[in-house]
This record gives sequence, C-alpha cells and structure tokens, in this order.
Amino acid sequence: MLFQGKLPTGEDVAIKRLSKGSRQGVIEFKNELNLISQLQHMNVIQILGCCIHGEERMLIYEYMANKSLDFFLFGKEGKIVLT
Repeated sequence: MLFQGKLPTGEDVAIKRLSKGSRQGVIEFKNELNLISQLQHMNVIQILGCCIHGEERMLIYEYMANKSLDFFLFGKEGKIVLT
C-alpha cells in the first residue's frame, strides 16, 4: 500500500507499506532497500528511510507532488503523520 505522510519537520513523504501477509521476508526487504539506496539518478525518487519492526515493513521516499506521479501513486490515497 502507498501512503502520503508528513515528517515532524513538515516535509511530505511517500510511504510504501508492505502488507503483513506479504511473502517478502526481512532479507528480501533489506536487499530491496540496499538496491534502491544505491540508485542515484535525477529521474529516480530517493529513499529517505525504512522501518522494520516485527512484521511491519515500510519504505519512506521523498514525495514528488506533480499531478502524474501523484495520481498514479496516490489514486487510493491514505495519509500518515510520522512522529
């Protein structure tokens, strides 16, 4: 699931949350995180952080507020405020 969130600094972020029933384990999640964090290109959204807590797994990306990306990522929009 994808969500739009806000950091305590006020910065908007995009959050990818894996479902608890996902078959992706912690090792695969860390491999994905490592790969994404190594990608640096002007057309690739940067990853800002992650959360691995019990069965909860989330990736936190920079939020790009343009209509096309915003529409596709947040068509079913949820909002999260991170504290």
